[in-house]
Amino acid sequence: MVDPKKIRSLVEIMTEHDLCELSYKGGEEEILLKRAGAHGPAEGPAPQIVYSQPMPPAYAPPPPPPPAGGPAAPPQAPAAPAPLADADAGLVPIKSPMVGTFYAMPNPESPPFVTEGSRVSPNSVVCIVEAMKVFNEIKAEVSGTVKKVLVKNEDPVEFGQPLFMVKPD
Repeated sequence: MVDPKKIRSLVEIMTEHDLCELSYKGGEEEILLKRAGAHGPAEGPAPQIVYSQPMPPAYAPPPPPPPAGGPAAPPQAPAAPAPLADADAGLVPIKSPMVGTFYAMPNPESPPFVTEGSRVSPNSVVCIVEAMKVFNEIKAEVSGTVKKVLVKNEDPVEFGQPLFMVKPD
């Protein structure tokens, strides 16, 4: 995570020197600040902040070759997924399709979309995942009964993280 003090300092430099764009790279972080037009420190819109970190490689690098003259090590099988608990046998997960913030209800005054025991169909909205200020309705994509709610309202969620466990019809 980038240090907010660093961003403030870069914004001050940008404003002080009437810059339209400022790019900073240090270590594994990269910060790009932009604002529309150079109108002086008292005018113009606030800088737009874009922050990124390098993406991990899309593939794992090959293992190093075996030492010369020695026998080759047998190839390792990929790790097996963790077994389901007996209570989860036969249940289907509804997974998060993106990284974001989980919302169990459409607004704070409303009841949750679903609770344990709720019946769902493939088009039932089960929650909202907010990513970059966009609220995405997540549908069940399965018919059945919600047996477990695995996350709490406003929890951060990862791509592919199970949100609910459903006993299919």
